[in-house]
Amino acid sequence: LGDPFILLHNGTYYAYGTHSDEGIEVYISDNLKTWKYKGLALNKKDSWADRWFWAPEVYEVNGKFYMYYSADEHICVAVADSPVGPFIQNKQEPMIVEEKCIDNSFFMDDDGTPYLSFVRFNDGNNVWIAELETDLITIKKETKRIHVSQAWEEVWPRVNEGSYILKHNGIYYMTYSANSYESPFYGVGCATATDIMGEWAKYDENPLLQNPGGLVGVGHSAMFTDKEGKLRIVFHAHKDKSNIHPRAMYIGTVNFENVNG
Repeated sequence: LGDPFILLHNGTYYAYGTHSDEGIEVYISDNLKTWKYKGLALNKKDSWADRWFWAPEVYEVNGKFYMYYSADEHICVAVADSPVGPFIQNKQEPMIVEEKCIDNSFFMDDDGTPYLSFVRFNDGNNVWIAELETDLITIKKETKRIHVSQAWEEVWPRVNEGSYILKHNGIYYMTYSANSYESPFYGVGCATATDIMGEWAKYDENPLLQNPGGLVGVGHSAMFTDKEGKLRIVFHAHKDKSNIHPRAMYIGTVNFENVNG
């Protein structure tokens, strides 16, 4: 799977990602090592588009499951009663009709305010953040940008994408990927903010994850908490140093450290 995402629900792990021309696949596991294919969680007949189904993320809110994904380079939402689907895009249009965007990622703050981070194709790929209406589908128009600003992000070419936001001790953390996904220099960086719609500061020692253990093309990560309560990261890497596809899914562990002692 490329652009992988893992959901833990009722003791079962569900993995989604970029792979099928027919929609979005789902795999299940009870140990994060052995996975079973469960078919299409989203069939393209239930989507606005008919090609390029990328970067799905699934969240449970009030008993419903929301899949945020890209289709034909537009951001979409589909809803289901089960994490295996069928996910259906009831309103047959993208979240932003008039503009191509990808990599939409959902975040709900402590006060219940929903947000969406996503990529716009302006000045290279850049991450923007918008508040959502209570339907979790309609975007409010106030947006902020996390722009390409560090040298390592412009090697090939100028890209920030694949964002994921979490909150820890009152601080917002965004992981994101930079460079083209085709590049061996694809990697994961981090930015922080005290106001999700305010200014974001990128970590001085980025990238956090680039070519670990000889892997190349590492990126488009997301995080989840496993059954033991550990924070985990899931990401993809190229097949090998000579071939991009098929990309493989990898899982690591995440820790927060107090650098001030």
